[in-house]
Amino acid sequence: IGAIAACCVGGCAAVWGQTPYRDRVDVVQVTVSVTDAAGRHITGLTQEDFQVFEDGVEQTITQFTDKRVPVSLGMLLDASDSMRGQPVVDARDAFDRFVGDLLLREDEVFVATFNHQPRLVTKWTMPPMSLRGSLSELKPSGGTAIYDALADTSRLFEQRVNLRAAMVVVSDGADTASDRSLMQTIDVIRRNDAFVYAIAIDAPDGRESTRVNPDALRDITSMTGGYTEVVRSAADLGPATARIADELNKQYTLGYSSSKPPDGTWRPLRVRVRSGTYFVRARRGYFAQPTR
Repeated sequence: IGAIAACCVGGCAAVWGQTPYRDRVDVVQVTVSVTDAAGRHITGLTQEDFQVFEDGVEQTITQFTDKRVPVSLGMLLDASDSMRGQPVVDARDAFDRFVGDLLLREDEVFVATFNHQPRLVTKWTMPPMSLRGSLSELKPSGGTAIYDALADTSRLFEQRVNLRAAMVVVSDGADTASDRSLMQTIDVIRRNDAFVYAIAIDAPDGRESTRVNPDALRDITSMTGGYTEVVRSAADLGPATARIADELNKQYTLGYSSSKPPDGTWRPLRVRVRSGTYFVRARRGYFAQPTR
């Protein structure tokens, strides 16, 4: 926790030579995923197909793209004792393929692991392929503090380079060691605009008291516009991360200037498609902080 907290308090931008994202925001940017009833991603929609509502009031969309734009992505991997053996091998392989083959050169990635405390493995790095092998020395041990890890690492998005942001968290156990509660973690995470994707490894032979809690992860991911996928073993991490990469390739990015001046309050957001029975996922709101 110390390394991450020191970076956040002391200013990661100064350490890493990046311009803080928050200082550059002058419109509300919303990343949107659209799927049909079968879960297939819908592409080819136009700006006119979308409506954005802030606090119940429709807003005028002034920016739109259906092209893949670069993403700043955080990778957060469970390194608790239950990941020993083949699971950590499978996780390393899935990670190496994800950063090496499924992301683009202009994407940036940070990598962190967690057991009873989070550890920043690599700061924001570009291109992602240079991170292959960065988990080769990972030796799982200890308990699981997923809430603390999510809250601490989510603050790193304030120093990202790209407009679009996402977090991928992989865990195979229930939280057993966090100081924060689930609701405290959600309160921290909703202060940035990153999609959060969770891959929950729920082995059927695991002990009931320590098995991963997909419902708690869904409470986090659904609020951000992401999703939680439950897999049965670490061997399924490769296909699961590939599905996330596919979604990142097929998202829409919308932007608007709020009709109300920023006052620091929470503004609920809703995005819909005018026609068609589609499912739309986007963050559920944002804090309207004045631009610095």
